[in-house]
Amino acid sequence: MRPLDRTDARILLALDDDPAATVVALAERLGLARNTVQSRLRRLEADGALAPPSVRVRPGHAGMPVLAFLTLAIDQNDSAATIAEIRAVPEVLEMHAITGDGDLHVRVVAADNADLHRVTGCLLGCTGVVRSSTVISMVEVVPMRTAPMLGLIAGADARPRT
Repeated sequence: MRPLDRTDARILLALDDDPAATVVALAERLGLARNTVQSRLRRLEADGALAPPSVRVRPGHAGMPVLAFLTLAIDQNDSAATIAEIRAVPEVLEMHAITGDGDLHVRVVAADNADLHRVTGCLLGCTGVVRSSTVISMVEVVPMRTAPMLGLIAGADARPRT
């Protein structure tokens, strides 16, 4: 994994401002050669630095406005199988192996609280899940963002005003 540099960050911030911008428009806006912008974007995609476009979808607009975080304790004997089962649940948006009281931190969405109960039950039914603890998000105070971090990389002149 190659870290992003100032040019990468500037290109990504410009795409935040205009996601439909062409390579030519980005190059003109940033004062870079078209080939530079195009090759940087290709490399960022190939390196996995850019998430798939579907990650931009806000679950509430897909009928899943309830967001919750589950801490799962799992049996360590076959954690790979457990993780595979959890990954297969469509309402699971994200999962991290963690330290602390649990083993996995799972971000899930649901249509309503009753649906969240169903999703939680589905996760508890996965092989190897021992127990869970659920926290429901009341309101998103700071949405997932990377622009401030990219602003640091791009330089003070490129920092977003948020």
